[in-house]
Amino acid sequence: MPEHGGNLREAARVYGRDDWIDLSAGLNPAWYPAPALADNAWHRLPEPDPALAAAACAYYGAPHMLAVAGTQAAIQALPRLRGPSVVVIAAPSYAEHFHHWSQHGHMATQVSYGDLAGTVHDADVMVVCNPNNPTGATVPRAQLLEWAELLHRRGGWLVVDEAFGDTDGANSVADCAGRPGLVVLRSVGKFFGLAGVRLGFVAAQPALLAALDELLGPWQVSGPAQQIGKAALLDRPWQESTQERLRQGGQRLRALLASHGIASAGTALFQWWPEAQPEAFHEHMARRGIWVRLFRDGPRGIRLGLPPHEEAWSRLEEALNQWTRKPE
Repeated sequence: MPEHGGNLREAARVYGRDDWIDLSAGLNPAWYPAPALADNAWHRLPEPDPALAAAACAYYGAPHMLAVAGTQAAIQALPRLRGPSVVVIAAPSYAEHFHHWSQHGHMATQVSYGDLAGTVHDADVMVVCNPNNPTGATVPRAQLLEWAELLHRRGGWLVVDEAFGDTDGANSVADCAGRPGLVVLRSVGKFFGLAGVRLGFVAAQPALLAALDELLGPWQVSGPAQQIGKAALLDRPWQESTQERLRQGGQRLRALLASHGIASAGTALFQWWPEAQPEAFHEHMARRGIWVRLFRDGPRGIRLGLPPHEEAWSRLEEALNQWTRKPE
């Protein structure tokens, strides 16, 4: 199973401490305040709520959407909806895409973002995280739509994972997901900071969504998750104020890293850089109760999410000061 951030139990097991600052998952540290649940939320079977799908379509701008138990559920299921295919996955990327497309008879390869255009004519399926996790790289919207059309002509798919797309939707193609062969994944875990709710959405043509729904089975999303997700998707004032706060936080984090000689890139929610000594940096931060995301392979680097409060910003800055002054 691929490694992921957010594994604080592992941090505590290895290093002890009970004062961890978790910067490893790239989630909004000021999550959406979940409303009170209906009295029967834990009693009723969670039949799909059409109002949730409508709220998602309005928020993401998509014509059709299916609620799933986190985009992870769709990432695991989509490879099972096709026969053996040639699959190109933009890399580096969220590791679960390659992990699951490598199964079920598919021939999956990872290709750098700069080389994607040269592979689209030979692929049956192309998978692109946009913006990318972990590097923040983006592919222009017009390019994605061109690739989707090329793939569709051969019966192929373009799968665009927009899990981190809420803070900059300029290149989103969710509004075009009614076109054949285009599949878009969206998540409430990142921008809304509700990873524990396990709620995501898939935008695609109705026939593909119906096949995915059938494969995943009934009661995919819990009743409480549906209630909380609908409230978050409809809360425009919270969304607008959060956009500005995250934008400022992202700029602050990038500037802090730059002041220590670290040239990073990313989104409003995280920064990433190809660190020459990623294991040493990870160990340095862990010894100070700061859990960061370590990338050991292709390329090796570090990803940091936003600190949750001023004390955490101060601890991060002091840890960076100590890293900068480390002996050669």
